[in-house]
Amino acid sequence: MVVLGMERRMDIDQAKGMAILLVVFGHLVARADPVGVEWYEPLRRAVYAFHMPFFLYLSGLVSVLSGAALLPPKKWSRLAVARAERLLLPFFGLGLLSVLGKLAAQRVMFVDHPPDGLLAGLLSLVWYTADSADGSTWYLFVLFVVSLATPVLLWADGGRLRWLLVGAVILYLLPLPPYVYADHIARYAIFFMLGVGAGRSGAAWMRFIDLHYRGLLLLFATALLMVAAFGASWPVAASLLPVGAISMPALHGLVRHAWPIFSRIFLWLGRYSFMIYLFNTMSIGLAKGVMLHFVSWDGAYFLPLAAALLLAGVLLPVALKIYGLRWLPALDRLTD
Repeated sequence: MVVLGMERRMDIDQAKGMAILLVVFGHLVARADPVGVEWYEPLRRAVYAFHMPFFLYLSGLVSVLSGAALLPPKKWSRLAVARAERLLLPFFGLGLLSVLGKLAAQRVMFVDHPPDGLLAGLLSLVWYTADSADGSTWYLFVLFVVSLATPVLLWADGGRLRWLLVGAVILYLLPLPPYVYADHIARYAIFFMLGVGAGRSGAAWMRFIDLHYRGLLLLFATALLMVAAFGASWPVAASLLPVGAISMPALHGLVRHAWPIFSRIFLWLGRYSFMIYLFNTMSIGLAKGVMLHFVSWDGAYFLPLAAALLLAGVLLPVALKIYGLRWLPALDRLTD
């Protein structure tokens, strides 16, 4: 196991908490859109323009603060084992559970994007990943790849980051196909590298955030309005990089200066963010399958149902963590 020295940063936990709430919001509707609900899709489009770039930024920042991004070659093998245990075990475990669960559940309730069969479902987890039955956990696989590539590439270039950033921008512009999440790796590596750059800037980055976050929030809000109003026909790459980059100092500054009540909520969510990330889609899917047996989610029914699904996506994973996994120490430790 790689032992990395980093004290837990409250502002990073708070930022994760805000980001995970947006992740859950984005998963409320999967494939079948509610009828007569005009506001959700533009709002989700705006959220998708920054929420995962912001998560990758935080991951890159933490990789520097923990020392993982700067490890020498003799520690790379131990880092790979630690990253595989932390990221790939949940990725494949949740993928298998999702395939089996959807195949079983589609017999008795509505299921979003069920696999065509067991073999096809398992293959989609690792090969043609555009058809994955568990498309929400791609972040784990992408993070595994970029977090292992970063110390290698930094070492190869003498610790300089500029060529990694140039390479990440080139990757971002390449139209890679959706095999083994190559398209996601190319699209999101740049945000991890920007987080690495922020981490290496240290206190100077924090001073920049604290000084300029209000103006950047205004710019960020303007960009989101543009994406929500006009972004339906835009290529994803046209908005993801600029909006994602602006979100980093804007939202990090926001949580650093949030009202105490929001700080406490974000901190609580942040400490359970990994568990919520792993199980929110299953929780939403289960709650949705039950609720749609009794009530429609079209038109005016959608707002209260969406609120209930949001709570299910947050609270059910937390309840599983607190009351279920405490009896399974290995899984409990894996989902911290």
